[in-house]
Amino acid sequence: MMRTYPLDAGAKTPLYEQLYRAIRQDIMSGALAGGQRMPSKRRLAAHLEVSQSTIETAYGQLAAEGYLLAKPRSGYFVQSMERAAPAAPEAPAPVAAPAAPDAPAVAFDLRTNRVDTDGFPFATWAKLLRGELTCRASQLLDAVPPQGAPELRAQICEYLAEFRGIRARPEQVVVGAGSEYLLMLLIQLLGRERVYALENPGYPQLRRVFCAGGAQVAPIGLDGSGLRVDALRRSRAGAVYLTPSHHFPLGVVMPAARRLEVLQWAAEGQDRYILEDDYDSEFRYASRPIPAMKQLDHAGRVIYLNTFAKSLAPSLRIGYMVLPERLLPAYRETLGFYASTVPSFEQYTLARFLQSGSFERHVARIRNRYKSRRDRLLAALQRSTLAGRLHVTGAEAGLHLLARLDGPLSEAQMVARAAQCGVRVAGLSGYYLPGSEACPPATVLLGYAGLAGDALEQAVAALETAWG
Repeated sequence: MMRTYPLDAGAKTPLYEQLYRAIRQDIMSGALAGGQRMPSKRRLAAHLEVSQSTIETAYGQLAAEGYLLAKPRSGYFVQSMERAAPAAPEAPAPVAAPAAPDAPAVAFDLRTNRVDTDGFPFATWAKLLRGELTCRASQLLDAVPPQGAPELRAQICEYLAEFRGIRARPEQVVVGAGSEYLLMLLIQLLGRERVYALENPGYPQLRRVFCAGGAQVAPIGLDGSGLRVDALRRSRAGAVYLTPSHHFPLGVVMPAARRLEVLQWAAEGQDRYILEDDYDSEFRYASRPIPAMKQLDHAGRVIYLNTFAKSLAPSLRIGYMVLPERLLPAYRETLGFYASTVPSFEQYTLARFLQSGSFERHVARIRNRYKSRRDRLLAALQRSTLAGRLHVTGAEAGLHLLARLDGPLSEAQMVARAAQCGVRVAGLSGYYLPGSEACPPATVLLGYAGLAGDALEQAVAALETAWG
């Protein structure tokens, strides 16, 4: 029996496509069995009251896609095919419970992952971008070298030499889409079989990145001078990840003597390396930025990492690392095939931004703005009723400070009560690796980069209500 397919001559979809879709659906559903002969073009055209060319075009498309098999002087036949079993119906996703009617919205976000987006130099960036579009034209459409645009790598080297005391060649610089991507490259370069020592506390994301890369991590505690070298020696680690210029989240600055101890640990091993994350080193308010650990490295054991996330904007996703000369051959041999993960537009614009001195001026301007906000937050805390019970540390640099509260409230209670009053804060315990040493009690992080105007004083007033 010949099947009937309703076709609408007035529809936007052509008749042949309507017929093609209907026959394909019958084949996929099994209504037309494999091996079954299709009606001839003449008979089906007469049955559906359409032209033979409509039938011929639909059959031709189905044959081209493998749904029909055309046999000379025999016609078209349904192609036999395996059909997947129908999937079991999925359980409906759980519906999130509505927020309690008395739970206020977040009015003041004091988390540490925020920056002042109003401080981004939009006008300067747009002007430089237009200039690059004009002078480079089609070059911007070409793929940049795997390690990044040569112009950007050269400007990064000049910046590091002037402001961080690091002497490096552009060939040592690898530009990538953020620190997490660069870390994944390093895990492949240095090997998944080695143990990676991580500061504890530290970025929670770090442990996830290393574990996702198949590496084993060893948490190492800190003292007043930073990472404990005695614990590092006992860890069997072959590499250590450090934030020596400004530890996150404790704010500890590793002194020169401790840095030399870590460098000595690296030199004692055949293949040990230090991964130096120069976390927000531009934002130091009491003195000049602390020199990078890489500056002291004469044995080629320090891999320097940094990003423009805090100094410009997290959404740019531009980071870089400086490899020791000794690792360059292995990098090019094993990882040199990876394409650059940062668009050429952003790379060339950032290179011009650095070359013109705009980055230096921007950092100086934004540093003053963040210092003003830090001072305003400290003054508000000092004037508040919490002043006698709230102990502040880590305010000399960075974009956050630590606040420890004397009294009966636990850290969890501090976070919960602050949320009830519309203030979002993070507890320090969330930055400790599981199963590690005890976290200081009743301590939270207060990030001030994302609040402007009177918002800091208002946030402190809300915290007085929450913790008073």
